[in-house]
Amino acid sequence: MTAFFRAALVSTLLLGVALGLGGCVYRPNIQQGNLLKVEDVEKVTVGMTRSQVRYILGTPMLADPFDPQRWDYIYSFQRGRETKIDRAHFVVHFEGDKVAKVEMLDLPDGATTPVDQKARKKKKKEAEAAAAAAPAPPVSEQPQPPSPLPGNTGS
Repeated sequence: MTAFFRAALVSTLLLGVALGLGGCVYRPNIQQGNLLKVEDVEKVTVGMTRSQVRYILGTPMLADPFDPQRWDYIYSFQRGRETKIDRAHFVVHFEGDKVAKVEMLDLPDGATTPVDQKARKKKKKEAEAAAAAAPAPPVSEQPQPPSPLPGNTGS
């Protein structure tokens, strides 16, 4: 094997290894903004003060200096190499120092609208009330413990 052939082989191998490892670059998860739950946003009601909203939701991600009556809570999460980005966007509107309305512009994946959640809670309460109102089965229908076998006194 000549020196030239050996040098070409080594350089080709090194180039192949470098190209192969180039695809193994780690991409971290990127999380930005205020991580809020829909339940937390539902706690914000009309008439609350700014300090109460800040206590429940935290400092807003975006407080527009040109519109001080609006606070935006924005969240995004991208997992490594995935192109899909999970997003959530909640807006709180104020009149003076009091909450005028809350908007859910973009909900996180798996979340439902507050109307859907309230309907589910109502159905659950109705089912629990119906179960509590149902009469207990008569004593004769309740299962009885097995009787001891004759001749087995347990002593």
